[in-house]
Amino acid sequence: MHSLRQLSLAACLACAAVPAAMAQGAAPNAQRIESLAREAYPQLDTLYKDIHAHPELGFQEVRTAAKLAEQMRALGFEVTEHVGRTGVVAVLRNGAGPTVLVRTELDALPMQEKTGLPYASQAKATWQGRETFVAHSCGHDVHMASWVGTARTLLALKDQWQGTLVFVAQPAEEASGGAKGMLADGLYKRFPKPDAAFALHTSASPYGYVGYRAGPITSASDGFEIDFKGRGGHGSAPHRAIDPIVQAAHFVTDVQTVVSREKDPAEFGVVTVGAIQAGTAGNIIPDSALLRGTIRSYKPQVRKQLIDGVRRTALASAAMAGAPEPTIGLDPARGNGAVINDQALAQRTVAALKAQLGDAKVVQVPPITASEDFSEFAVEGVPTFFFFIGVNDPKEVADSQKEGGKPLPFNHSPFFAPVPEPSITTGVQAMTAAVLSALAAKPTSAGS
Repeated sequence: MHSLRQLSLAACLACAAVPAAMAQGAAPNAQRIESLAREAYPQLDTLYKDIHAHPELGFQEVRTAAKLAEQMRALGFEVTEHVGRTGVVAVLRNGAGPTVLVRTELDALPMQEKTGLPYASQAKATWQGRETFVAHSCGHDVHMASWVGTARTLLALKDQWQGTLVFVAQPAEEASGGAKGMLADGLYKRFPKPDAAFALHTSASPYGYVGYRAGPITSASDGFEIDFKGRGGHGSAPHRAIDPIVQAAHFVTDVQTVVSREKDPAEFGVVTVGAIQAGTAGNIIPDSALLRGTIRSYKPQVRKQLIDGVRRTALASAAMAGAPEPTIGLDPARGNGAVINDQALAQRTVAALKAQLGDAKVVQVPPITASEDFSEFAVEGVPTFFFFIGVNDPKEVADSQKEGGKPLPFNHSPFFAPVPEPSITTGVQAMTAAVLSALAAKPTSAGS
């Protein structure tokens, strides 16, 4: 996930309480869940620091996947490895009842960690043909520790619920493709299809807090690549050439009118060009210019409008230059839709979270502009719920928000350093409460 928005402490304290009548389906014993999470923490801390120190890139998560598979087998889950290449699926059946899926991610980022932590990553790997440092700078290691801790806690509470657990460890969330790969490999056919699916994510907000919302919570993401074609020549004689850099320059500026003049200003939508590669010297007009960018949106109609606008603007830029049509790589099937939390599931889950953690610690937040391929799991009528857990000291968060305060490192920063405890135990408590609330609900037609 990219550039998660920091949740403000003020927003946390301003969160309105959910009526007590909504608390049906909440965790059966909040104190027992908290106690179990804390009892498990020493082992989870060891797991977390080991994973943090040994990160792996998308579809290279061999060690990480094997470690999680080992953990789940030890708990008594039926474990299948190599689902969607490096994914893991762990299933536990406990009588008749709903089927609930819990997802974590396995992969890390191609970047150097600069936290100075004693367990900081020094790992390197090959990425796009070159060697790079690798780091868990997005918090997936916290997610994995919380995932295992939730499985442990639910197993200890086995006499309080009935149904089927499907714990999914997904590869390649950062580069995208991991969720689609698991689904294409038969996730909902080879294994029990869920009645509800959950995932959590770290946020640079106060630890102990959970952020949620019903409806869109992350944006859709569509990458694009445009190869503008020209005719190379001497920089002193542009009339004898067709300049692809000028085409690319027109596109970069003109495409923003799709956002500012065609899209409803009240709707979120972003088109960003992040890379242009063209030319070798100042006095040579190249014969091509390669441009790469990203499109973000919440609503399907806005997503389509921006995609259509990018294509139309690219063609127009080339036509204006009398150039051949550019090659446009923009396939919505390769992008990810927005994560949209199911309204009914959100209502039931938020009540359970508040019963577990307290009203003041469960905060309604605005949607973020980053993207997540957890959206792929919301197919075939499966309702999903995605939420955030804070990982920073509350005092440091409050100080950072004062005038002149120093901003805290956030996800994808080389200095991003979650406080493991109580971040992980909060994740365990929150996810356990969410799963128990879903197990207490009547199964939907989505279940197997």
